[in-house]
Amino acid sequence: MNFLYNIFIHFLIFGMKVFSLFNDKTKKSVEGRKHSLKRVQEKFLSSDKVIWMHAASLGEYEQGLPVLEKLKENFPNHKILITFFSPSGYENVVKKKHMADVVCYLPFDRKKSVSEFLSQFDCEIFFTVKYDYWYHLLAELKNRNIKTFVVSALFYESQSFFTTYGKWFAKQLKKNITWFFHQTEQSYVLAKSIGLLNSSVSGDTRFDRVRQLKIRNNHLDFVEDFISGNKTVVFGSSWQAEEKIAQMVYVKNNDVKLIIAPHDLKRVENLRGIFPEAILYSNLKNSSILKSSNSQTLIIDSIGLLSKLYSYADVAVVGGGFHDAGLHNILEAATFGVPVIFGNQYKKNPEADGLILANGGRSFGDEKSAAEFVSELLNKGKELKEMSENAERFVNEKPNSTELIINKMLSL
Repeated sequence: MNFLYNIFIHFLIFGMKVFSLFNDKTKKSVEGRKHSLKRVQEKFLSSDKVIWMHAASLGEYEQGLPVLEKLKENFPNHKILITFFSPSGYENVVKKKHMADVVCYLPFDRKKSVSEFLSQFDCEIFFTVKYDYWYHLLAELKNRNIKTFVVSALFYESQSFFTTYGKWFAKQLKKNITWFFHQTEQSYVLAKSIGLLNSSVSGDTRFDRVRQLKIRNNHLDFVEDFISGNKTVVFGSSWQAEEKIAQMVYVKNNDVKLIIAPHDLKRVENLRGIFPEAILYSNLKNSSILKSSNSQTLIIDSIGLLSKLYSYADVAVVGGGFHDAGLHNILEAATFGVPVIFGNQYKKNPEADGLILANGGRSFGDEKSAAEFVSELLNKGKELKEMSENAERFVNEKPNSTELIINKMLSL
């Protein structure tokens, strides 16, 4: 099986290199990996004690960050390494202020590449987030007696581990992982069914992360002036489907303010075509524009503001759930006591099912039904208040996962 895995990695690398000729994101991923070894060589000595977090993409990074921050508190003299598999995670984090000494792409999972990478520093703790597993990486970590963890682990029945051909890799996880911290009881039970007994249920660290959002300063200049006391719907990380919902809500509710933060700033021009009277966030500071405009719509043409914008919302519509792009973070809105609306084409998002069950959120199969519900909810004070309270309670009642994880890590 080792031989077959190496063949798989060979074809994966070859396929990514070919695809990079036509896809900009894949090109960034392939080119970025050429610099990973150099990055650690420049920043780390072979004697440096390092805590290493790996995240497939941005969502996993957000899940792992509370744990990384607490580990840094416990080991203040250790250096921090964060690696990503995807460019969406790497590009977002490397451009922002972060706590890491090095942020880079995870090297391709070839035995020689992984060994050379790990030889540049003294890794004491490694953890991956959710489910990004690589055989040579895990084997080399075990070979060097490095404590290796999986934070917010999520196993589900359709994974290859539960097939005949996937049993080999499940055995590698059993042999090489020190401890699994599961998000859900179901994940824990599934892991035990394939012999992964070194595990416990700790919950989802994202709840810890979003609870921190409420206690910071969430003020954004001029947003309150734009809202001016009106009911407000925030469309977070919107795609085309959510833009359609915004259009329908706009037509039916002339006294409701809409704030639209697209998932990609390239969609700003498209939004300006749909809402020609809209104000751009970058122009809000111009008081004359704000005073002379009766615009219902604010288009966010800046990044990094969405989690603060949710604090101004009465209802949130979160993107990604009407197609296979992947549902964006619904907890950032729910933590502020905001009912969350999203599409029903989401996978591997237990928090979405939980929020619906708690009646703090609702999913829909089409844009029209979602828009009608939003319009109705805005005009039903009792129901709106109830859903708001349920959303906030759903977040607040979850355990402090980070504390459970850190205590167990330190004990091991």
